[in-house]
Amino acid sequence: MRQLIGDILTDAGVAVVGEAGDGAAALSVIETTRPDVVTMDVEMPGVGGIEAVERVMATVPTPILMLSAHTADGTDATFEALERGAVDVFTKPGGEVSAGVSRDADRLAAAVRSVATADLDAMSTASRPPAADATDDSTPRPPSTKPGSSPEDLDAPLTVVVGASTGGPKAVERVLAALPAADCRVLVVQHMPAGFTARFATRLDEACAYEVHEAGDGDRIGAGEALVAPGSAHLVVDSYRAGRLRVRLREPADTGVTPAVDVTMRTAAAAVDDPLVGVVLTGMGDDGAAGIRAMAAAGAHTIAQSRDSCVVYGMPKRAVETGAVDDVRDLDDVADAIFGGVA
Repeated sequence: MRQLIGDILTDAGVAVVGEAGDGAAALSVIETTRPDVVTMDVEMPGVGGIEAVERVMATVPTPILMLSAHTADGTDATFEALERGAVDVFTKPGGEVSAGVSRDADRLAAAVRSVATADLDAMSTASRPPAADATDDSTPRPPSTKPGSSPEDLDAPLTVVVGASTGGPKAVERVLAALPAADCRVLVVQHMPAGFTARFATRLDEACAYEVHEAGDGDRIGAGEALVAPGSAHLVVDSYRAGRLRVRLREPADTGVTPAVDVTMRTAAAAVDDPLVGVVLTGMGDDGAAGIRAMAAAGAHTIAQSRDSCVVYGMPKRAVETGAVDDVRDLDDVADAIFGGVA
């Protein structure tokens, strides 16, 4: 596997400066070669992936791309590695290993390049608990809003579409944890392999006041609920009736990213008449730019995460370049901006 991955990256123009068979050896190689990015298996003999990530981030902070299998244990271990400081995850192939990796060679090379650009300081900030409220009151409260605009002023719950990629899991969790569940319904499109989004939804459900599930075809969503697009399909807003959205799952095309932020935002813009907000968080590429344009044209409030708070300033940058973004905010201010732009 190491030889195969090395060959793929070398063919893609990525210089492979070292390799290791376990976490302890990896730390030694990283200290010696100081690479721009590390690919690391979750499951390794001796010092495993989770411990290795923790050691690397404590001694030689380096962007890490985790390789993980579609198993319950592998998925849980991968999210634990992301909690400890890994940047992103790439799915290990099942079945015939060489055929699986070779088939995904372009995606692997792109993932390595994306992770190599990660801002580890921004990742560290996103992972820290929010500052404690001065009153030390642990009861969830609505974010502050501009004068004349508050959650209570809204005639209908907000529909919020959040898109993210590299560095997104912690960013999405932080935004949802700051939003009052009674006033929003949230659709989350996080670039993540199939098999990982269900666990991501479970982790969000545990971390915030929303009832969060991985979306299924035909699901309906109301206030206080959030749906996560599955990694294997596009999430389409199909209809809006009686205060609830209905979503459909669309098979991915042969090209482009799945799930696509653009697809969900465009269909939400077409289907939702009540207050609507589009948010583009950290990530590589331009997914979400076309969606933000569609949402702005439909009268939605649009938000992009700031450069300084992004792990990877790609998707928000492209969204801002469209001229259709109303607010550019640091991650901890995104929740305020969601209500601040809706009267």
